[in-house]
This record gives sequence, C-alpha cells and structure tokens, in this order.
Amino acid sequence: MGKDLRTYLKQLNELNPNSIRVVGEEVDPRFGITGYAARLAEQGEYPGLIFSNVKGAHLSCISNLLTTYERIALFLNCEVPDIPRVFGEKIRNQIPPTVVPAEQAPVKENILMGDEADLSKLPIPVHNEMDGGPYLSAGVMVIRDPESKEINAGIYRHQIYDKRKLGVWFLGAHHGGLIHKKYEKEGKSAPVAIVLGHHPGFLMGAVSRIQGIGGEYEVAGSLIGESLHVVKAETSDLMVPADAEIIIEGEILANEEAPEGPFGEWPGHYLGGGSVPVIRVTCITHRNQAIFQDIVASSREHLMVGGIPRSGSIYHSVKSVVPSLNTVNVPHYARMHCYISLHKERDADVKKAAFTALNTEQENLRHIVVVDDDINVFNEEEVAWAVGTRFDAERDQLIIPKWNGPGGLLPTNWDYHEDGSHTARMSSAVIVDATKPAPPIPYPKRAVVPKEHVDKAKPEQLRALSEEEKGQWF
Repeated sequence: MGKDLRTYLKQLNELNPNSIRVVGEEVDPRFGITGYAARLAEQGEYPGLIFSNVKGAHLSCISNLLTTYERIALFLNCEVPDIPRVFGEKIRNQIPPTVVPAEQAPVKENILMGDEADLSKLPIPVHNEMDGGPYLSAGVMVIRDPESKEINAGIYRHQIYDKRKLGVWFLGAHHGGLIHKKYEKEGKSAPVAIVLGHHPGFLMGAVSRIQGIGGEYEVAGSLIGESLHVVKAETSDLMVPADAEIIIEGEILANEEAPEGPFGEWPGHYLGGGSVPVIRVTCITHRNQAIFQDIVASSREHLMVGGIPRSGSIYHSVKSVVPSLNTVNVPHYARMHCYISLHKERDADVKKAAFTALNTEQENLRHIVVVDDDINVFNEEEVAWAVGTRFDAERDQLIIPKWNGPGGLLPTNWDYHEDGSHTARMSSAVIVDATKPAPPIPYPKRAVVPKEHVDKAKPEQLRALSEEEKGQWF
C-alpha cells in the first residue's frame, strides 16, 4: 500500500493530536458539516474535522483538513517559507505512476454496480446558504484524451442531481472541458472517474498548473514522494488511484446538459453556473470504512488547496525567467493577489517576473506586488510596508487593461444592471513595483536590530510577574 489519506492523517495526528477532531453527534449534510467549520473559523480555529455520524449516509466525512500552511509543509517536508520553492522543484521532477493488480488495490474492497451505485449513500454536503444542492467539492475527475491517450485529472465542482446523475462545471480552458468537447464532436460519451479521498499531494497535483494535457498523476507522485499506485477502473479503461477512499465511475453523456448552481465559489460570491454536462454513474468502489473527503466551499481550505499549487507553479515559471527569484506567495485570503520576492539585479526583472506570473495563472490573478528579498511575502505587514516605502504610484505602477475575462468567477468581470441581470466584461490587472532601485543605485537602509543580538534573546526564559513585583509596581 502506498501513501494515502490515512497515512497523512496518521502523520498529522502524531505531530499534533489536536489538529484532527471527531464530531460524533449526528449532523445533517445540509449545512451541518460546514456549520462546524464556520463556527470554529469564527474562533480562529481550523482543525481537520471527521464526522462519523452523517444523517442518511453510510460513511464518515472528513473536512477542513488542509487549512494551514503548516499542514502543507508537513507533507512537503519543508518549512512554511520554503513551500513555493519545494513545490515548484517537485513538480519539475515528476514520478510516473505504477500499475498494481486489483487484489492489491484498497479502493476495490467494495464494488457497487447498477442500482447499488447510489450517490445518496455518500455524506455529500450542501455547503452554503444559496447553493443549488449537494456538491462534490474535493472530487478529482479523471478523463482520458481520445487523441493523445493521456490521462488528465482536475478538481471540478459536481452538483448532485439524483442517485445516479451529477453535473460537471468547466471554466474557460479547463483541460477536462477541452477533452469532453472532443468526445462530444464525435457524438460519444466520455468515460470519467471521480476520486474522493487521497493524500494531499494527489489533490494538489490535480490542480497544479502544468503545460499540456495530462501529467497530473506524475506530478502527484512527485508531491507525495513516491509513485502513485493506479489500477484499472471497473467500467472503463481509465487507470485510477488504487489507494483512494472512494471512486465514482461514470460517463459524461453525449449532448445532454442540465441546469447547474448556484454555488458559492472561492471568491466568496455566487457566479458561474448555467447549463452543464451530465455524468451518469456506472459504478462506485470504496475501501472498507471509507472516508468521504470534502472541501468546505468558499472557505479557508478551498483557498489553501487552490492557492498553494498556484504559488508552486508560479515559482517554477518565474524562476526559469528570473533566476534571482526568492519566493512567491499567492495568499489564501486573496487568491487574486501574488507577492513575488526577488533579488533585483536589473530593473527589467520586475516586469519579467510579474508577466510570467500573470501568464501562468491568467484566469484569476489581478494584483502582482514585487518586493525585494529582504521582505517576507508571507507577512502581510512587511508587504504593506514595502509598498508604503518603496512604491511611487506615478512611476512604479503598471495597469494592463482588459487582461482577463470576459466573465468567470470574479465579480469584477461582470457589469451589473438594475433589473438584476449581468453581462460579461473584461477586467484589468496591475503590477506594483515595491522594490528598491537596482544596483548600483543606493537606497536608505531599513532600521533593524543586528541579527546576532536577535539570536541571543531567549524567549523561553520569559515568565509572569511575581507577587512581589506586582506589589512594587501596581
């Protein structure tokens, strides 16, 4: 057996038992699961949550798992500031998957065909107030390109219509959507499999920005740290992860669509939707005591899972153009922003780095802030300080009109009208150069305490005031 969701949970529990909490009382899948995550977030707490008693379901559900940088750093085996670099380096050194026989595949322990392949038995949540119904939010959909025969994997949103049908929503140039159109042109249904529950490296490999169609299994292997085990699906020739918790097999029906949405997406608004392709379920396979994995939509986890792979992909792209790159941060609280730290050797480095980042993540990035390598881009206060002291709007700001869109998930990509309708539009992007002039031009130095004296301080020796001291001074 290879690394999977369970090996990661074991590793996380050994590091910090409080990072995983179990909800034993019965919860309603309609807002009951997401309600716990929202309540804890109000308190600034983000433990992984296992729901062992979901009303109407036969399996447990895990949610809110990948909510901190420390949990990402754990499986990457690095420190938090090194996440983009390590992620970017790993996706460059891909590991091909390994085929295993069905008898060695845990996901084949239970095989449900026909009417037994019933989506209503899964603990699928309704996430937010205005959502159109239950959604799979952490399902990695696998589809094979009929031309290249490459397998593509990506996380898409899937609305549940009934026990045997669900939708799939593609945005713009999503590779899954491009592949589906190839089948549709031939009037053929497209075999697919939706993978639920696996190692974080598999999920993040599926949303990494890599060139061309396919390669996600290889990237997943590099992020997991070993070859991904795959096995042939039951009702198609797709190769699927053998160590997954649950796999829903089916086919995107040729020329059949259904209304979809609304659904609260990562920007925190209701946009998208319309008419989408329909998937008919043919089989469900799952492990014994399988854990259904969910990502709370429009939450911290949703933003982390989407943002970290973008940071890694941007790091990989920018490093090839500007070798003096230090690091990158696409902050989880604003995935439209990208902070780039570099050692500027020439003034042109800023625009080269910024445009490379914009071209790597064209759909969503709006604000690129470039800072020097003495600025910690994981500290918003330092980034704001750099903008305040090293940025002059007249000289150091570049606005790129009509950069992305039209339409999509970002609210500024639409014009809104009094009758409640909205029409798609293009929107702009901005590059903020918050760097010092390139050498040899001098610039005022920062006021800092010498590092050797900072290192001499011993915070572990701090103590509370004694009663005698309180009497002296209070």
